[in-house]
Amino acid sequence: MLSDFVQKAIFIFVFCIGAAAQAQSPVAIALHGGAGTITRAKITAEQDAAYRLIMDEVVTFGYQRLNAGVSGNQVVVEVLQKLEDSPLFNAGVGAVMTWDGVHELDAAIMDGATRQAGAVAGVRHIRSPIEAAQKVMLHSPHVMLTGVGAEEFAQQQGLELIDNSVFTTERRQKALEQYKEHQSLISLNDAQDTMYQDYKFGTVGVAVRDSRGDLSAGTSTGGMTGKRWGRVGDSPIIGAGTFADNASCAVSATGHGEYFIRYQVASDICARMKYLGISLQQAANVVVNQVLRDADGEGGIVAVDSEGNVALVFNTEGMYRASVDTSGKKTIAIYRDE
Repeated sequence: MLSDFVQKAIFIFVFCIGAAAQAQSPVAIALHGGAGTITRAKITAEQDAAYRLIMDEVVTFGYQRLNAGVSGNQVVVEVLQKLEDSPLFNAGVGAVMTWDGVHELDAAIMDGATRQAGAVAGVRHIRSPIEAAQKVMLHSPHVMLTGVGAEEFAQQQGLELIDNSVFTTERRQKALEQYKEHQSLISLNDAQDTMYQDYKFGTVGVAVRDSRGDLSAGTSTGGMTGKRWGRVGDSPIIGAGTFADNASCAVSATGHGEYFIRYQVASDICARMKYLGISLQQAANVVVNQVLRDADGEGGIVAVDSEGNVALVFNTEGMYRASVDTSGKKTIAIYRDE
C-alpha cells in the first residue's frame, strides 16, 4: 500500500501533467476583412500591400496571444479591435455611412464552450463595438442590445463613447455620394440588385480555437453604404453572421447580410457538421457555394472546428482573409485564385 503522502504526490503529478497537456492544446485562428468584387484590376499594388500587411500583423498577433494561453473570447476582442481601428475595413474607423451620413455599427461575439453570446446593433458612439458586445455577453442578462440602450449600457460598463465623426473617412464619404447618385438614376429595388456588390461588403470577423480547445467567434461591421431605417445585417445576429459551439465549429461571415440571415449561414455550417458527420470544409462549401449561391446570396465565411481545422470559403471574386492553423502554417490571401 502506498502511503497517503505518495498517493497525493502522484495525484498532483498526474493532475499537473494533464493541465499542462491541456494548456498546450494546438491553437488556430482565421480572420476575414470582407468579401465581394475584389479583383487585381480593382486594387492598386499599394492597396494590395497594405491589406496584406495588416492582415499578417493581426493574424500573427492573434496566434501569438492564443499560444500564450489567452482565452479565445479575449483574443477575438483584441483582434477585432485592431481591425476596427484600421480605415481599410468597414468596421469602427472606416465604417460605411448610412443614407443620413452617419455611422451605425454592429458587432457580436459567441463563446463555443458555454454558448453564451453578446451583441450590439445600430450603435453610433461606442468606440469599440466588439468590446461592447463582449460586455453584453459577460455582464448582462441579454444577448443583443441596440441603439441608445446599448450605449447607455456600454457607458455603465466604463466603455469609451466618442463623437460619431471619429469613424468617418474620405473614402466612405465618397462612397455614399456615389451611392446616392446611382439611387437618383434608378429605382430603389433595381439599386438593391445592381449595387450591393460594392456597398454591402467589408465586415471584419475572426474564429479561433484557443489553448484549452475552446472555440470562439466574433464579427464587427458598419453594415452597408446608404442603409436606412435602422437596418441591421447578419453580423450581430447569432446563427446568421456569428456562431460558435465547441461540439462543431466557430464561424464568422461577411457578405450580403439579408441572405445570411434568411439562411442562418453560420449555424447551418456547424449543424451540418454535427448532424451529418461531415467535415468543416464540406459543410462550408455546401452552405456557401450551393445554398447561398442558389439563392443569389454572395459572401463568405472563415471558420475553425473543434480539431483546429480551418476553412476560408467564399463565392465572390475575392475575400480578404488570413489564418494560422494548428501546425503554424500561415495563409494571407485576397483573390479567388490564391
